[in-house]
Amino acid sequence: MPSISNKGRNMPESPIRKLVPFAEAAVKKGKKIYQLNIGQPDIETPKAALDAVKNNNIDVLSYSHSAGFESYRIKLAKYYRKNDIPVDAEDIIITTGGSEALLFAMGSITDPGDEVIIPEPFYANYNGFATASGVQIVPIKGSIEDNFSLPEISEFEKLITDKTKAILLCNPGNPTGYLYTREEIQQLADLAIKHDLFIVADEVYREFAYDGVKHHSIMSIPGLEQNAIMVDSVSKRYSMCGARIGCLVSKNKEVMTAAMKFAQARLSPPTFAQIAAEAALDTPDEYFEEVNKEYTERRNLLIEGLERIPGVKVAKPKGAFYCIAELPVENADKFAQWLLEDFEFNKETVMVAPAAGFYSTPNTGMNQVRIAYVLKKENLERAIEILKIALEEYNK
Repeated sequence: MPSISNKGRNMPESPIRKLVPFAEAAVKKGKKIYQLNIGQPDIETPKAALDAVKNNNIDVLSYSHSAGFESYRIKLAKYYRKNDIPVDAEDIIITTGGSEALLFAMGSITDPGDEVIIPEPFYANYNGFATASGVQIVPIKGSIEDNFSLPEISEFEKLITDKTKAILLCNPGNPTGYLYTREEIQQLADLAIKHDLFIVADEVYREFAYDGVKHHSIMSIPGLEQNAIMVDSVSKRYSMCGARIGCLVSKNKEVMTAAMKFAQARLSPPTFAQIAAEAALDTPDEYFEEVNKEYTERRNLLIEGLERIPGVKVAKPKGAFYCIAELPVENADKFAQWLLEDFEFNKETVMVAPAAGFYSTPNTGMNQVRIAYVLKKENLERAIEILKIALEEYNK
């Protein structure tokens, strides 16, 4: 019998989706599940984006340019400049989601065996992208005690070798919700210039910044133009996860020339989704003001509720819509599965994402979970109540 590749064997499961079969079985048993495990916003997609597709009279659904519609890239560059990110249309390649942008970035700047330093916990799929690209992740651990702020730059420097090609960060962070300060971004920029490294910044949650704190893009740091690569997406910003439209952005022409070859190899990003994404750029600022207000209220409700549960420790996020919570359990994977298979309270339960899958260091984050506060406030309140009851029963 033919055998699959080592790469295929080593490809990690999604910690977010691997519990889906248990959830499906629970639903068939009649349980209602409050899904705290996945970052699927319940905010309505802007009407302009949906109408642009509904009202379009395309006769032939053809390929677009491999870099994406020029009209979209011009309009997107204008949006970025409005947000103090000085780029032009030629600095942008439209991708099939932010995931493809990350794969293009890794493919363009690394060779098999090269290393990328990433503060952990980090977006779980970085593990998968690294495996697919033959790249070695070198983790640098953050701490829940200081809300997963940037580790000391001296600790980064200790990890740099002749195989190190880049530092990858998510800002604001998934799964932590941490929003890096201007000083932290500048420290990373100085380090990248000193050691001739790339910084790849996943900034898909840019609009979600709370408590009056401002997001600082890696693309806005003077002198870093040749080192900075930004990954972005419409998925969270406009509640358009299913559109699968993202982009890769850099002022480094050599990087973009290489990335363009990857873009040509997959032909083009999806046409109808680009139409929707381009129209979404007309969304008024009031939309984001309302969304941020809603998420701030949800965050406050969640954090306050979790802090009332005995034995739970939680980091308070300043951005995105996730938090990491440390639970009074030994193994969050087993607890998350138990919630779906063996527990119910009035035919209801909750679903969480075990946080171990957001680390690269083995046996780390075993008692932590990522919680997404993407449910309406009344459902979040109910979910917190059920989680409290579940922990009490689990620890009897």
